[in-house]
Amino acid sequence: MKTVKKIYSGKATNVGSIKVQELLPSIDGFLDPFLVLHHGIAIADENLPLKEQGVGPHPHRGFSPVSFIYKGGIHHRDSRNNNSVVYKGGAQWINAGMGIIHSERLPEDILAHGGKQEIIQFWINTPAKFKMQQPAYFPVPSEEMPTIHSEDGLTTLRVPAGKFENIKGTIPTFSDVTTIMGDIKKEGTYNFTFNTQHNSLLYVLEGELLVNEQTKISSKQLAVFNNDGEIFTIKANENTLFFVASGEPLNEPIAAHGPFVMNTQTEILEAFKDYQLGKMGVLIEE
Repeated sequence: MKTVKKIYSGKATNVGSIKVQELLPSIDGFLDPFLVLHHGIAIADENLPLKEQGVGPHPHRGFSPVSFIYKGGIHHRDSRNNNSVVYKGGAQWINAGMGIIHSERLPEDILAHGGKQEIIQFWINTPAKFKMQQPAYFPVPSEEMPTIHSEDGLTTLRVPAGKFENIKGTIPTFSDVTTIMGDIKKEGTYNFTFNTQHNSLLYVLEGELLVNEQTKISSKQLAVFNNDGEIFTIKANENTLFFVASGEPLNEPIAAHGPFVMNTQTEILEAFKDYQLGKMGVLIEE
């Protein structure tokens, strides 16, 4: 079995108009190759223009910032002229590469989708040799998401990237990474199998899971696993939304500052300079 190493509860913070529970980086740092895990909830404010809600234009370089959408939707725009809305059950994946500026707003029809945006924002490090490639944006709407349904109908697993069982995600990655968006009903069970050497995590957005028949993981808690086996099991004590990720460690130096993740402090200074010089493009929201 892949045993639970530690459970984290994170800390509350705000990103734009989004209320966030920050789980990674934890008090123990990053979980290579995973850098940031934010559970974000934004409630549409009818007294403010929707184009001002969410997160405004900001840059990234050197990693993949990813959003997994559990409720509502995200309106994405970027300096590479991408402009799209992805709703519940979908994901949007950015390979920031040498630099991109993007915004993540509430879509104009958010009230028709419940008026609430709930997402997992996940940063995945890029190997050094790929950090300065051209940026790319990959939206995956719910209807195009590779999906597994358990035989008993209690578990639904969406696989944006990586390989899990007989499913392959549609999003290309620079390293061996698997991400899974989960929805499991009370009394449902499921087994997850990943490479022993890969770093694996399980986060519960709402509900409660029993892991390996012994460890309870409740709402807004993150379980990080030991590298001592391949399999962990879950059982739902109640209807639960959850997120799973497993990835091969890069074992490379990490220099991170704000929106940039590189390998040296010199590269971080170069990123700020390039951003100020406009080399990451321009994003003007209309």
